[in-house]
Amino acid sequence: MDLHLHNSATRRKERFEPLDPQHVRMYVCGPTVYDLAHLGNARPNVVFDVLARLLRRLYPKVTYARNITDVEDKIIDRARESGEPIDSVTARTTADFHRDMAALGVLPPDVEPRATGTIPEMVQLIERLITNGNAYEAQGHVLFAVASFAQYGALSGRSRDEMIAGARVEVAPYKRDPGDFVLWKPSTPDQPGWDSPWGRGRPGWHIECSAMSWKHLGPDFDIHGGGADLLFPHHENEVAQSLCAFPGSHFAKYWMHNGMLLVDGEKMSKSLGNFRTVQDILALGPWAGEAFRLLLLKTQYRAALDYTEAGLQEARRELDRFYRALSKMADVAPERGEDPHPVEQPPVEQALADDLNTPLALASLHHLVSAANTALEAGDAAALPHLKGRILAAGAVLGILQQDPAAWFRAGVEVDAAAIEAAIAARLAARKAKNWPEADRIRKELADQGILLEDGPSGTTWRRA
Repeated sequence: MDLHLHNSATRRKERFEPLDPQHVRMYVCGPTVYDLAHLGNARPNVVFDVLARLLRRLYPKVTYARNITDVEDKIIDRARESGEPIDSVTARTTADFHRDMAALGVLPPDVEPRATGTIPEMVQLIERLITNGNAYEAQGHVLFAVASFAQYGALSGRSRDEMIAGARVEVAPYKRDPGDFVLWKPSTPDQPGWDSPWGRGRPGWHIECSAMSWKHLGPDFDIHGGGADLLFPHHENEVAQSLCAFPGSHFAKYWMHNGMLLVDGEKMSKSLGNFRTVQDILALGPWAGEAFRLLLLKTQYRAALDYTEAGLQEARRELDRFYRALSKMADVAPERGEDPHPVEQPPVEQALADDLNTPLALASLHHLVSAANTALEAGDAAALPHLKGRILAAGAVLGILQQDPAAWFRAGVEVDAAAIEAAIAARLAARKAKNWPEADRIRKELADQGILLEDGPSGTTWRRA
């Protein structure tokens, strides 16, 4: 099966041809750990988690690197504002990020480098850039000379005027060109800093990712991903630094960027009152993490996505439908065959291989669940093992349907399970005695508590409403 991905560098969808078919390498820009992850931060992590899962289906080895930026001016500012030590801010926020991503079903990357653990490589890259004539020292700073790289702007497709306006960089008197950006800056005694040939200081943001990707994936690798907001200046500057530090290299072969996430049709902003963190969503209930992930997958990754609470509830209902089908097949051993079922239009993996077309993949999953429900109603037991296997395989690559169906439906229901089972037994006794009013009364009483009963061939089960 061929994989096609939209390459931001060429602005077209291309057939994916890895540099080494035996080992695919991908780098994605991770969090700057100074605050809780918001909904926009979550989107690239889910998108590239799905891509990593798909790549592992298609290739024998995948190395997925996602960094932690733990030295940056926003972190310094947050520590100063709060009075909390910088190490404490970054440790706490990193732990929060890991918990949030796990709750969204995001698997850990293969490599998770930290900026503070890659300072020697940053210094080496900066020394290379100075030696190659692409960087210069000025007043304790080292800056990249954009005029030295003729291809600057090719990735983002921006003109020079747009780049200078969009960079929002300080036009300092020591710069040779307004567009030049910082590779190394001096640190005051109260700021984090490391010894370097240019004095005690700390790296600029852009050089961090160039150094971390080089250290763990080499000067050339397959895929570089991140949000569309990083295309310029961050990714543009990464390209310039990395290609100039390693003349003749190509850096990332394919660039992928996910679209913006809106909330109720507007850009997320604290001033608008629509700012949402991942923890805000998770606080809605134990179902919310998986439902939010599904909501993200319902929109193709390059398009803008509008988060609404109604959309989240709809995603929850879709998951209820999927898990309900699985619960009815609880006693069916799934068949692990790779051949798709005829109802898949197209097979889930094939849909994903078309530039991560998650909406089409989910449509195929719905077809599979419909086929399973039809087989259950018809008593077609022979069809169920393969259908269940395909549903679970689709869920695995999408990162959903990983819970036990019974646990999904009972999660967050604060009731006495023993009392419910006793009520179910009393209802069964009433039915056997043909005391239908009593049986109906018990069902209604449970329903009023948010507990729904489902009668099936193997007995009566319960779930939350």
